[in-house]
Amino acid sequence: MSTSFSRRSVLASSLVVATTGLTAKAAAQDLQTSQPNRSSDVAPKEADFVYSYRRTQAQWREQLSGIEYVILREGETEPKKFSPLWEEMREGTYRCKGCDLLIYTSDYKVKLNKGWTFFRQSEPDSVLMGIDLVTEYGGKEKNGSAIEVHCRRCGSHFGHMLYIKREILHCINGTSLSFQAA
Repeated sequence: MSTSFSRRSVLASSLVVATTGLTAKAAAQDLQTSQPNRSSDVAPKEADFVYSYRRTQAQWREQLSGIEYVILREGETEPKKFSPLWEEMREGTYRCKGCDLLIYTSDYKVKLNKGWTFFRQSEPDSVLMGIDLVTEYGGKEKNGSAIEVHCRRCGSHFGHMLYIKREILHCINGTSLSFQAA
């Protein structure tokens, strides 16, 4: 029996293993900091990581619309095809709606007809990963975890990392980003 490996399959497998391993190790440490302001006015006191852009719940509610607050601060997901950014393909930049940090550029945008915004990668040092315990996905009950994507500067929730069509992609709520055309 002969087994053949393509360079692409080996690299993809290595990336999945490396991403999962690094994320799992860091996630245990960053789990609380990756979900800031869900139960208190500021990031948990026991967290080692302090976001440079911090607001109280009242300040966040004043800055963000209702849906933006629920997505960025409470980690919810926007409805499919809710944000027009899922179809946006012009050249430009995507910034965090919470703190205006540059997160993505159109260079790494992927057009998928799934109803959310997808990127191959973020800008360097712009995102943190965490673990999201998944109990439901796509209307079906699940029991597992997913890799969550957050803003490095303010901790806002963007979306998740997903394995789609042999690529690990950032599946992002367009509501969490502001777009500026080039």
